[in-house]
Amino acid sequence: MSGILRYGSYIPYFRLDRQTAGIGRGERAIASYDEDSVSMAVEAGRQALGDAAVDTLMFATTSPPYAEKLNAAAISAALDLPAQTRSLELGGNSRMGLAGLLLASELGHAKRTTLVCASDVVVGAPGGARERDGGDAAVAFVTGPDDQAIARLLGSASTTAEVLDVWRLPGDPFARQWEERFGIEILGPVSVDTAKRALVNAGVEPASLAKVVLDATNRRDVADIPRALGLKSEQLADPLVDNLGRTGAAHAGLLLAQVLDTAKPGDRILVLSTADGCDALVFEVTDRIASGRPARSVAHWLASRRTDLPYNNYLKWRGILPFEPPRRPDPTRPAAPVMKRHERWKYAFHGSRCAQCNQGYLPPQRVCVKCGAVDKMKDEPFSDQPCRITTFTLDHLAYSLQPPVISTVVDFGCGGRMACELADADPKDVGIGDQLEMTFRRFYTGEGVHNYFWKARPVR
Repeated sequence: MSGILRYGSYIPYFRLDRQTAGIGRGERAIASYDEDSVSMAVEAGRQALGDAAVDTLMFATTSPPYAEKLNAAAISAALDLPAQTRSLELGGNSRMGLAGLLLASELGHAKRTTLVCASDVVVGAPGGARERDGGDAAVAFVTGPDDQAIARLLGSASTTAEVLDVWRLPGDPFARQWEERFGIEILGPVSVDTAKRALVNAGVEPASLAKVVLDATNRRDVADIPRALGLKSEQLADPLVDNLGRTGAAHAGLLLAQVLDTAKPGDRILVLSTADGCDALVFEVTDRIASGRPARSVAHWLASRRTDLPYNNYLKWRGILPFEPPRRPDPTRPAAPVMKRHERWKYAFHGSRCAQCNQGYLPPQRVCVKCGAVDKMKDEPFSDQPCRITTFTLDHLAYSLQPPVISTVVDFGCGGRMACELADADPKDVGIGDQLEMTFRRFYTGEGVHNYFWKARPVR
């Protein structure tokens, strides 16, 4: 058998108040202007990895930053995975997040340890259902043999259905959806049948399920499952539609992570995702569950938020609303040779430390200015190290979709100083001495090339 060894989640800081935007009640999670599905996958992956050693990386998304380039390569570099790591991508359908978890769990039978990252930035036409009901987030799971699993995979079932439900052509800015009644007629019975077959395959009775996670492109596609299985209301997991929104390929996994945050040993969980068919997985929580939980739960990310994002700012961030750009030259394309030469600094945020006097340096250096040693440096990761603001300034002239840019100089507790941008912060709340942590972001896109690096943010 195989299962989940560790997991992690990530929900962006910003929320769009649906009532303020005139699209309903509650709020939806919004990726910042400098976030995308890759950067959010890195954040979830950092939460999940811990000290786990993985040999395979899977990335599932319907909103890849590059249509033709291995997006997983940037995730692998930022997480400092070995170059020998096998990388795969799944896309084209929001069910692929759960499908990736299923595939990775089955790889555990072959003694392979896999990191599965599912992440999406869900964009809908202004005023439409997808804009109202969507959300942005990421989730990650480490899977492998079940002798170390916190949740064993007991059984599964899948169905593939050729149905015109949700689709988007290359170059289309928004996805489209057929009349809901048509999808329900096809995918409703498919969902019920797949759930029943998964439970039979796992040898589990519906009444013994502690929680049931139901995810679908249209919630009515899975509405008959509770009645068909005879489930009680307390068995149904919170779908997080009011304070998050459906997060595309990440959503089924994110709801599973929410359940695992409070699950007890022996709990059995049915997870189902419907889109162009259906995947259903049945897990049993083990007595190792506490060891695999991340430092930050889904509830923690939901509570850490800012809710005053103006609707026009959201439209500007997604490229929907035309606006006058900053009166500065457009960013130039970052050079491939330079990025490759400095890959561990740029992606994995590795600095250096002098082996003679223990002084830390960011970016990495050859000569120690403290003791004068030459080529006595050792490589060291700084991405998980806390830091504090030494000084800062507000730059109203820099090229940014969220002016002013908060430019800071930060000192790391373990030694080392650098100048960097501050993300997810209100300029009026920034002060010298504030505690910060590092976060992986997309700095800008220049001539069709995404430029990723690290920023600091207030501790969430």
